[in-house]
Amino acid sequence: MGVKYSSKINKIRTFALSLIFIGFFVMYGGIFFRTSPIVMTIFMILGLLFIIASTVVYFWIGMLSTKTVQVVCPSCNKVTKMLGRVDICMYCNEPLTLDPTLEGKEFDEKYNRKTRNKKS
Repeated sequence: MGVKYSSKINKIRTFALSLIFIGFFVMYGGIFFRTSPIVMTIFMILGLLFIIASTVVYFWIGMLSTKTVQVVCPSCNKVTKMLGRVDICMYCNEPLTLDPTLEGKEFDEKYNRKTRNKKS
């Protein structure tokens, strides 16, 4: 009840967006060192590296999302993309699975891990 899940694609996109903002904040941090051009340049380059990392993550998730399975959510009837054995609908947060052995079980993101604990 208390755990909020989101689709894997949205999590990765949120991470990439946060890299952009971190890069901007690091660059703005360089402004405090205007008297030292070397330190300011280091901050600017670090900020640029965060933004480049964000671009790489956006490119990677774009390539990954072309290989996803598109399913129709049984709850909201919208087409959503699924990564892994279990995922969440991007629109209504309905738990989804394509694995018949997981149908009816409580949603857990651990089902996507290759090494699962068989006891639980």
